Amino acid sequence: MFDNFDFSDFWDDNEYAKKSYTEEFPSDELIAEIENELGYKLPQSYIWLMKQHNGGMPTKTAFPVSEPTSWADDHIAITGIMGIGRNKLYSICGQLGSQFMIEEWGYPPIGVAICDCPSAGHDMVFLDYRKCGSQGEPSVVYIDQEYDYKITHLADSFEEFICGLVDENEFDDESYDD
Repeated sequence: MFDNFDFSDFWDDNEYAKKSYTEEFPSDELIAEIENELGYKLPQSYIWLMKQHNGGMPTKTAFPVSEPTSWADDHIAITGIMGIGRNKLYSICGQLGSQFMIEEWGYPPIGVAICDCPSAGHDMVFLDYRKCGSQGEPSVVYIDQEYDYKITHLADSFEEFICGLVDENEFDDESYDD
């Protein structure tokens, strides 16, 4: 899992990240409870990463896309990755977690919200279980509320998504002008 991927500079452990995202390491019991509560089996690569660092803000926050979004013409941006838990504001079962985004913000019930974006709720990254069922290996998608909840495929797996994150400086600042 995550072969040859260097996590040494992956996380930005600033105070806000610690306060709002980073949970205690999840026990197997907590993982089972959260999966039961959400109704989805979480990907092993997500569980593995959360057992190393349970949620937070990555240093690389952009992911390339081939079609325009409300954020930019060539990429999306994330703020943080939601950890497994209920205690932090941005945990998958936290106050602003997956169920909140589906029930209060109207996101389609296709899976589990795992990343928030700089738009403060107007776009999100989800684990998408539509093709694999609730117990399968989900793909990762970007859902854009500003474009009538348009769903854009990002990666075939959570691991592929994490490995595909790049530094936002790789993109032209002009893409933010729209």
